Amino acid sequence: MIQFQYRLSVPCTLNEEMNANMRQNGWASVLIRWYNQAKRDLPWRRTRDPYAVWISEIMLQQTRVEAVIAYYRRFLHAFPTVRALADAPEQAVLKAWEGLGYYSRARNLHQAAKIVSGSLSGLFPASYAELRKLPGIGDYTAGAIASIAFGEAVPAIDGNVKRVASRLFGIRENVNRPAVIREIRDTLTGAIPEGKASEFNQALMELGATVCIPRAPRCEACPLRLLCDAYAAGDAEALPMTEPKKPPRTVDVAVCLMTFQHTILLFKRKERLLHNLYVFGLSEELTDPQSALDYWAERGLSLRFLADLGGARHVFTHRIWEMRILHFELLKDPDSAFLREHDALLADSAQLKALPLPTAMKAAKQAALTILESD
Repeated sequence: MIQFQYRLSVPCTLNEEMNANMRQNGWASVLIRWYNQAKRDLPWRRTRDPYAVWISEIMLQQTRVEAVIAYYRRFLHAFPTVRALADAPEQAVLKAWEGLGYYSRARNLHQAAKIVSGSLSGLFPASYAELRKLPGIGDYTAGAIASIAFGEAVPAIDGNVKRVASRLFGIRENVNRPAVIREIRDTLTGAIPEGKASEFNQALMELGATVCIPRAPRCEACPLRLLCDAYAAGDAEALPMTEPKKPPRTVDVAVCLMTFQHTILLFKRKERLLHNLYVFGLSEELTDPQSALDYWAERGLSLRFLADLGGARHVFTHRIWEMRILHFELLKDPDSAFLREHDALLADSAQLKALPLPTAMKAAKQAALTILESD
């Protein structure tokens, strides 16, 4: 088990009874008291409904709290129950998710909702082990739902919690190693006060999100600083230790706005990246107008180049799209065989607004709407 290092810079006058109590996992009670006084008022903290907790936890993955709040409210308004989500068309779910990114989260939500609504008769799994069986629910999310909605004494270990644990316990090795994660999990499990699993996990998350932050941690505001190994050692900003990530690969992409009368050609993505979302015509590494013309001519489209509408950039987890937005006119209506083969359609401005497009297409979509609505 991980042990406190106790490299304490504690004044001699510190109450010894309080210090001893904190060393015996009293730190959890101190943390929870701080949380109850300092926590942010967030909409998902006003409910224990496992469905609502689940939605919030999935949305909060890889996304800032400030961005999630409005999406969370709109999503629950559109799909107020797990059955409503299960019964919705996938395109409606993706449209409601539009702008949040990482769309596999929305597809997994939809798939899991179908399982809960169908084979589980609408009853959400009430334990960590059963939650883990649903698509899109990993160790962290299962721990968060099980503890917050059902009070199960399991930790919820995300990036914030790993950072807090690495600093508090003085872990100076890769926190993503399975053996280290197991030690953190065992230590936190043993620290959960009886009946306080929800508050304990949320307190750790809140501390990591607002005080024990990655850069320039606010140590003087931390309720656990007197027991924090990194605070005593003065190396909090150097923790946690992780393996360096590979830099994302940059890809040049032509985004081809191909208009025909008052419509524009859209394609439903078949690739894993942005799967089932609608995009404009894309050609990688062929970003000059003539290369794009040749690319689409090989696929049976006759085009006339009209304008270069400028650039846009989108950063994915493992790649960066450097996009050039090009406007072409279709010289004739694409035939039905082409539309079927490429899962494509000609959309007017109303359809373009209604269909789910990824954030990567934001600048191109605005340019397309300007074109369609100016005719």
